[in-house]
Amino acid sequence: MLAIRAARATDCATILGFIRDLATYEKLAHEVVATADTLRATLFGDRPAAEVVIAEQDGAPVGFALFFTSYSTFLAQPGLYLEDLFVQPAARGQGVGLAVMAHLAKICVERNYGRFEWSVLDWNAPALRFYAALGARPQAEWTVQRLTGEPLAQLAARR
Repeated sequence: MLAIRAARATDCATILGFIRDLATYEKLAHEVVATADTLRATLFGDRPAAEVVIAEQDGAPVGFALFFTSYSTFLAQPGLYLEDLFVQPAARGQGVGLAVMAHLAKICVERNYGRFEWSVLDWNAPALRFYAALGARPQAEWTVQRLTGEPLAQLAARR
């Protein structure tokens, strides 16, 4: 039986395992510096930065999604931004990803969010096919921009 539930602070080691598995799949394992303690502090502390749902089959965790609230000034509404979605390879093709995405869509509708958005690596053909089958449309006119590390510090120092 498949169940989707909100994560609890006691799930941090499981969440970290999923993050590491996702990073390995995306060939980015070397970038993971998160720990169970930092996840606990940022996801379940005084000011949670994101939310997590866990997908379980017969009580065993098989996937997760981490998401947070975004905001559209054009809509004057919040939105849901999906940061990570991962389903263990052995559980793929069994409707787990679809159930998680439907769960998140339901959260959007219940909270009156105007958008449900995420990014996907351009080489991840299985994910691109999955999202297209859900009715998602790529936003090709936008590119993701990012500041981290020294460039971020340098810009902050200008103020």
